[in-house]
Amino acid sequence: MRRKQKKLRTRQRIVEVASRGLLRTGANGMSVVNLMKLAGLTHGGFYAHFESRDDLVIEAFALAMDRTVSRWNKLKEEPAGIDAIVEWYLSEGHRDAPAQGCALPSLGADIARSGPEVRQVFSTKLEEMIDVLARWFAPESEKDPRLLAVGALATMLGSVVLARATADKTLSDTILEAGRYAVRNQMTPRNQEMSSGLSQNGA
Repeated sequence: MRRKQKKLRTRQRIVEVASRGLLRTGANGMSVVNLMKLAGLTHGGFYAHFESRDDLVIEAFALAMDRTVSRWNKLKEEPAGIDAIVEWYLSEGHRDAPAQGCALPSLGADIARSGPEVRQVFSTKLEEMIDVLARWFAPESEKDPRLLAVGALATMLGSVVLARATADKTLSDTILEAGRYAVRNQMTPRNQEMSSGLSQNGA
């Protein structure tokens, strides 16, 4: 029993390290040797836990997405609701710390080139993120809440990708500001009032 528990903890540590590594370097930049070194383990022990590197990538990616969904669920419970998610996602802190942030901006290109298993995990987790946002685009709006949620997520994702890509910090900050403006412009009156009230209170 102890041996099994130790093996499980080791496997969890490898997945955790891999999920952070994925966000920093992408799937193509993560070698088994470097990964095991980061986890404080030898290269030879890898196959005692995973059949292949791809198996680890799938688990690591799922964990990275789960962290984002968990963060969003916590943020949406704050008084600001969806605006707390928007503020965090389109912040300088999120832009500057990919390893601590959402998996989508860091791994979107890798996912598009991946096999069906990785893309299925991506689709499942993406649906969870859309559901979190969709609950905040209802019921006041006459438009489809899901459609608004997809649009908001696409806007936030694209804004972070562009903000990270540019070498001009002023332009990068402007992209984040524009993203916040665009998403908030889609909010229902209730969300807009909540966001405006919080901004005034914080001023």
